[in-house]
Amino acid sequence: MSDGILVLTALDSELDVARAPQGFRVVFTGVGKINTTIATLQAIAADKPKLIVNYGTAGKLNTTLNGLVEISDVIQRDMNAEPLAPRGTTPYSPELDRLTSGQSGFICGTGDSFVTATDPWLVANKVDVVDMELFAIAQVALRNTIPWRAFKFITDDANDFAHEHWTANVANGQDLFWDAMKSVRV
Repeated sequence: MSDGILVLTALDSELDVARAPQGFRVVFTGVGKINTTIATLQAIAADKPKLIVNYGTAGKLNTTLNGLVEISDVIQRDMNAEPLAPRGTTPYSPELDRLTSGQSGFICGTGDSFVTATDPWLVANKVDVVDMELFAIAQVALRNTIPWRAFKFITDDANDFAHEHWTANVANGQDLFWDAMKSVRV
């Protein structure tokens, strides 16, 4: 698939593979940054894509957001190596502070936890949505000089009811995603 688009998403409950258009290949990464890193590396080695697209669900911190949103930037919300570096910063690797897709959109904070409460650090850093996979995908894409884009479907408000709302809404964004993919080209 050396001329195609690789779509990475965590779970098969998020996206129906049978709906992928010609030239798109869907790979399920599993949940979290480590699973996603491994799956992304394997998919790149197998497919050599021209573009990586991440689709996934997200909790919103920006209360104005609903539906499907495109992500412009991603940070690691759970990188905390203080006192070596401030939270969100990988020590001695300033190129990893914020990864940018080159598209306009919103800021995603990736971390290996399901967000169920307001985090003042996320608010102070203007994080719009939270997920558990995008930073890993963006970093692997960057290291392999492959452009990336990301689309997140808002499933919940990242609060005490997030797990219930996520469960109820996990599959509801795929129509919007596949419609958005009609205009994506490499």
